[in-house]
Amino acid sequence: MPDVRLASPQGKWILFTTVLGSAMALLDSTVVNVALPRIGQDLDTSLAALQWTVNAYLVTLAGLILLGGSLGDRYGRRRVFVVGVVWFATASLLCGLAPSSGVLIAARALQGIGGALLTPGSLALIQASFHPDDRSRAVGLWSGFGGIGAAVGPFLGGWLVAGPGWRWVFLLNVPLALLCVPVALRHVPESADRRAHGRFDVLGAVLGALALALVTYALIEAPSGSPAVALTAAAGLAAAVAFWYVERHHPDPMLPPDIFASRRFTAVNLVTLCVYAAFGGFFFLTALQLQVVAGYSPPAAGTALLPTTALMLLFSSRSGALADRTGPRLPLTVGPLLCAAAMLLMLRVGEGADYLTDVLPALLVMGAGMVTLVAPLTATVLASVDPARAGLASGVNNAAARAAGLVAVAALPLLTGMGPEAYRSPTAFDAAFDRAMPLCAGVLLLGSVVAFALVRAPEPGCRRPECRTHGSVTAPPLEGGRAGG
Repeated sequence: MPDVRLASPQGKWILFTTVLGSAMALLDSTVVNVALPRIGQDLDTSLAALQWTVNAYLVTLAGLILLGGSLGDRYGRRRVFVVGVVWFATASLLCGLAPSSGVLIAARALQGIGGALLTPGSLALIQASFHPDDRSRAVGLWSGFGGIGAAVGPFLGGWLVAGPGWRWVFLLNVPLALLCVPVALRHVPESADRRAHGRFDVLGAVLGALALALVTYALIEAPSGSPAVALTAAAGLAAAVAFWYVERHHPDPMLPPDIFASRRFTAVNLVTLCVYAAFGGFFFLTALQLQVVAGYSPPAAGTALLPTTALMLLFSSRSGALADRTGPRLPLTVGPLLCAAAMLLMLRVGEGADYLTDVLPALLVMGAGMVTLVAPLTATVLASVDPARAGLASGVNNAAARAAGLVAVAALPLLTGMGPEAYRSPTAFDAAFDRAMPLCAGVLLLGSVVAFALVRAPEPGCRRPECRTHGSVTAPPLEGGRAGG
């Protein structure tokens, strides 16, 4: 049985290194959007390359995050976590030194692999190291500090872009890793799951990531009209079918199809796809809209987004407690509607937009909607499956959210008619943004309808999330399974 106490020096070091490691990936997922206009100007690249700067990371992260957790269980959670941190930092260094958009995109894909190793590993180390009496508090502190990192990310990114330059958005990860790795090796005990056996579903992971990459490529390159786009889309769909076939026949699948036998679990993941597709498109386009059209500096654009995350940090735990009393159907129905209203309010944000009267009201409504929605969504996911599969269920939900976000970032410019140079023209980008926000609101409305029609209350006594305080806007908080005694 794990016996490290939170108040002990070793317990504090474990918490420090897991927070620091996960913060690397969390910061990176929130700061890059703010840096996109400067990246485009410096590398003289198209909107499609900016889309890939975001999506190359998400493709490998979403496709491999479930496999990353399994590798830690089998080969040692500390070992895989440290490999993930080193891998992520090395890829970050490549991003910071990238001489062209092509190199940057390739390095971002490598970053996603590192993120898939360290993101589940950081929580798994807490679950496996701390005494059962301290575990919930340790997880709460981990998720709370992670939320603070998510809140600071856009502001920090804006300050780096305006100061030493966008490359430091990535280079900052190197000194963080140099601090994190020695602490992990010295103070974090190694652990593994002795029950972990069977063959890894590497083929399933590769096919899943390949399907996401091919479909994303087809959506981003569709405006070119090339015949290769249709072939790529067909190949992506074929890879998706092959992925599902492999999962159905693999003796130890990465994504067991029978987990979707729960109607509630399937319904909540459909809601997740809808809301995080809208969120992914919203935060990608809003960071550009504030700078390209409204004329905000990078620090101002990053700071502008702070209220949404701050509201989640302050009130997510209370929202989860309220949902315990009312059931998940009401918050999962109302939350997307509030977020949809926020996106329609963003239509007021144009050239010379005033922050207090035009931007802030929309972001406050957005934050209220996310507070209402995210904690109950996580709780319902965990309550929809057997407690022994809670970690798997959370990983599936997290991966679904990231996949939805990357598809939205790929599809919205196509659906709104953004040309390859749209981000260089305030008029053209503003017109496309005004077409995108109602589309995002419509997807949220669909998620609300799905929640109202299909989500029912879980059985009494079902498992509740331990990550009650969080501020991530890119995916639901990742929850680990209970560590064995």
